[in-house]
Amino acid sequence: MQLKERTVNQNYIYRGKIVNLRCDDAELPDGRPCKREIVEHPGGAAVLCVRDGKVALVKQFRYAYGEDLLEIPAGKLDRGEDPAKAAIRELSEETGIVAEDARLLHVLYPTPGYSEEKIYIYEAVNVSDGVQHLDEGEFLNVEYLALEKLLAWICEDKIHDAKTVVAILHYALKHQIFV
Repeated sequence: MQLKERTVNQNYIYRGKIVNLRCDDAELPDGRPCKREIVEHPGGAAVLCVRDGKVALVKQFRYAYGEDLLEIPAGKLDRGEDPAKAAIRELSEETGIVAEDARLLHVLYPTPGYSEEKIYIYEAVNVSDGVQHLDEGEFLNVEYLALEKLLAWICEDKIHDAKTVVAILHYALKHQIFV
C-alpha cells in the first residue's frame, strides 16, 4: 500500500525566531484532501560527555513545562550548520568542556506527528577542561552524575528529556552497561 501524502499548498500561519507554523493543504494516499499542521524547526545538536563513569549534564528551567529538567548539553542548529560542530560548541558553552571531536550516536525525531525537527545526538571525543561561556539569557547548572545512577533514574521515570534518555540508553547498550 502507498503511504506517502502529497503537499498541495503550504500555508504559513506564524514565522518566529525559533519555529514557524504551517497549516498545509495535503492529499492522502487515496486522493482525499486533508490538513496537516507542521511546526518547522531547524533541528538541534546534543552531546553526551562521559568521563570516568560520570555524565556531564545541565539542569535548566524549561518554561513550556514549568520545571527544571536534567539534560545533556544541546542547542538549536542554525540553518545549514554542521550538527557535529554545533554539538561541540554547545558542550563548551554550557559546561566548559572542550571536545576535539564528536561521534554521531543517533538521529532523533522527537515529534514526528507535527514537526520536522531532528536532533543529532553525539558522543564527545577526546575532552579536556575549558571555561563555561553561556549565551545571553541562558541560566543553568552543570552536574556530573554516575551513568549507573542515570540508568536507574530512567527506570524510575526521573529523567524526562527524550534526547537525554536516548543518549544514555544508547551509550549503555553500546558499552553493555546494565543496572
